Amino acid sequence: MIEYKNVVKEYPNGVLATDHISLKIEQGEFVYVVGPSGAGKSTFIKMMYHQEVPTSGEIKVNEYELEKMKNSEVPYLRRELGIVFQDFKLLPRLTVFENIAYALQVIEKKPEEVQKRVVRVLDLVGLSHKADSFPNELSGGEQQRIAIARAIANKPSILIADEPTGNLDPETAEGIMEIMERINNDGTTVVMATHNSYIVNEYKHRVIEIADGRIIRDQEGGEYEDEISND
Repeated sequence: MIEYKNVVKEYPNGVLATDHISLKIEQGEFVYVVGPSGAGKSTFIKMMYHQEVPTSGEIKVNEYELEKMKNSEVPYLRRELGIVFQDFKLLPRLTVFENIAYALQVIEKKPEEVQKRVVRVLDLVGLSHKADSFPNELSGGEQQRIAIARAIANKPSILIADEPTGNLDPETAEGIMEIMERINNDGTTVVMATHNSYIVNEYKHRVIEIADGRIIRDQEGGEYEDEISND
């Protein structure tokens, strides 16, 4: 599903964000990407959906060879991915239903399919009763649930989550993780960048730890002790 081969990302200012990273993530895995602030986690994640492009090396996501992609091909890659951000990125003037529907309308899904999928994912995240609410009427945890619903509305093969529990209290974060677990159990590959050691240690999955742009640990069910509370 995802493969990195000797991937280097060096920014114009000389910062080496990833330093010859190689790994493979198989279909259906749940993988945490951990490490301190500035370790290279976000760059590593962003390269999966072509937000960042490697300086050298090869990245393959499903059938796409990302380092060879034309800009015109990027939307097709992203149709196979669901992406969840720490700051939700919901559209403030659209209702919850419309936020999710919009993600399907832009890829030209038929109205009846849009209706069916929105109803289903709202039920999955437990917020069917909030369909007509606007984002500013929701709590942070509810907004993140809607962001997840939007990300999985098109049945992506891979869900990429960049600090999805970063702004949430512990109880709310656990609720988000229960949803992520359910999505993974349905067969979706989940790649989640996080600094939340409690989540990593409570919900056991493969742990990829990055420091100074390098993978320093790749362990199934590994423990994680975060030295820095923020990322």
